[in-house]
Amino acid sequence: KGQTLTPEEQEEIKKPILEKYAEESSAYYSSARLWDDGIIDPKDSRKVLALGLSASFNREWESKKKGVFRM
Repeated sequence: KGQTLTPEEQEEIKKPILEKYAEESSAYYSSARLWDDGIIDPKDSRKVLALGLSASFNREWESKKKGVFRM
């Protein structure tokens, strides 16, 4: 509207946005909403990786005739 905001007014606008960003940028926030497959504890990363690789070796994979599709 062509108005100049005081630093206090600017802070009043920024504060809820920054608080929401801080809350929603957490890995726990996204995992709780099932936006990913979960969080791996760093001490368990070798075990989880080994399990995934082991599972992938239990099947014959056919070669793809199409290129890579980007999502």
